[in-house]
Amino acid sequence: MFFGALDGGFAAISDGSAGRQLPIIFRSFTVYAQGPISRLSTTLVYLAGNVKIPTIKQRDARTRLGVAAIAAFGLLSAASSSAGEIWIVRTDLWGNPAFSTLKFDREKAQVSGDLDGNRVVGEVKANRITFNVTDRDGRQSRYSATVAGNQLTGNVDAPDTNDPKARVSHRFTAWRLPERLAGAARTVDFRSRDYSNTFNADRPPVLTVWPGDSVHTTTIDSGGVDELGVTRALFGNPQTGPFFIAGAEPGDTLVVRLKQVKLNRDYADSLDTIVGRALGPNLVSEASDLGKPIRWKLDRAAGLASPVGATGALVGYSVPVRPMLGGLAVAPGFGMPPVSTGDTGRFGGNMDFNEVVEGNVVYLPVQQPGALLYLGDAHALQGDGETSQYALETSMEVIFSVDLIKGKAINMPRVESPTQIMVLGQAGSLDEALKSASTGMIQWLRQDYCLTLSQAAQVLGSAMRYSVPNLAGRSVGVAAKIEKALLPASRGVVSAPNQ
Repeated sequence: MFFGALDGGFAAISDGSAGRQLPIIFRSFTVYAQGPISRLSTTLVYLAGNVKIPTIKQRDARTRLGVAAIAAFGLLSAASSSAGEIWIVRTDLWGNPAFSTLKFDREKAQVSGDLDGNRVVGEVKANRITFNVTDRDGRQSRYSATVAGNQLTGNVDAPDTNDPKARVSHRFTAWRLPERLAGAARTVDFRSRDYSNTFNADRPPVLTVWPGDSVHTTTIDSGGVDELGVTRALFGNPQTGPFFIAGAEPGDTLVVRLKQVKLNRDYADSLDTIVGRALGPNLVSEASDLGKPIRWKLDRAAGLASPVGATGALVGYSVPVRPMLGGLAVAPGFGMPPVSTGDTGRFGGNMDFNEVVEGNVVYLPVQQPGALLYLGDAHALQGDGETSQYALETSMEVIFSVDLIKGKAINMPRVESPTQIMVLGQAGSLDEALKSASTGMIQWLRQDYCLTLSQAAQVLGSAMRYSVPNLAGRSVGVAAKIEKALLPASRGVVSAPNQ
């Protein structure tokens, strides 16, 4: 067992053997050895742990050991001389971050590879690397950087996007993705200590996860409160993450399997209100008195929720819980500013879709290197539409795994259960959301089930079911659903093959 404290949280990795490389990246960390409480602190930037740490005497644990940092940097430098390196590049374009994936092999001092598919040729001398990138139109950009462990820092001299005769200089940085050793998929225990109120491509990842790996983590509620009742973040659907998915690139589809979505406290909070989109004009005046907070008791053993202090006809009222994630998203694409965790888009977001539950698979379109997966805003239960503005808001224990469908993009979030395929359309109106959901379902039927447009129309007309997951946000959601038993065998083009 190897474990440590990250800038954004706490992680532990088990792979059944000691001293093996563990595929985790973080910005600065504290390493703990298994055994008596002992500690080595370093301030390395983006370290991939690959050293078996011996137990250190308690008295040595109080001292920050520069020798350990130097040794670790030496190991990183040695690792960076191997073939098949992958670096995540951040370029500052007049204050706007642009992310790309640099891949290259080394042959002595020479490097060759590609940057987002564009040819790369260059060389390494001591702690300097220079390389040229040639795009599909023959234009060249010249990169020059200092190498420090698993970081690059430098400048790129690139063609001006508006004047082909001019050139501009931009600062860039990069961090290296560690190589993954062969072996079985791993499970990573991650406890966040930092949460995000935006879906943001420029937020440093809290953890790197490889396709096939699983993460065991927790979320806090929409008000920022954890399972112990302690406020950990600003209200407004704070999210755990982002998780960097190794190998994910724009144009891929991220597959998120929800292996466990489990209640981890005995209460949830909601309101007694009705959102305006669900309220007729004759009730508006009377409903102005609504909006009071309602505490719900969660009986985890029985799987039931009941309003605390219920009176009158609601005495004895209880409903079966169905834990779900209201928020699940990847980072939005280039040119998009950070998006509030209360909003949605083709990247996912605050979808509040009550089919994002244990046992189901969620598909999201990758728009940034590493996808950058966020999750949060858990609900013990939510009726269609989230008409009370808040569902039964609570914290949650979650286990998820990730996979990638390379080179196959989707236009909007999809959900697959053991019995149904579902597409979530999100827009400013129900009309537009319904059109989006229907179009997405047609695309899925044509891609994976080989249906023509005419055949898809016949399936929609005879078997389509719609639900309205979300009426409470700035955008609304409509879900299109079809029973898989009615469809021909899937080719699995953009579906999980084992679902």
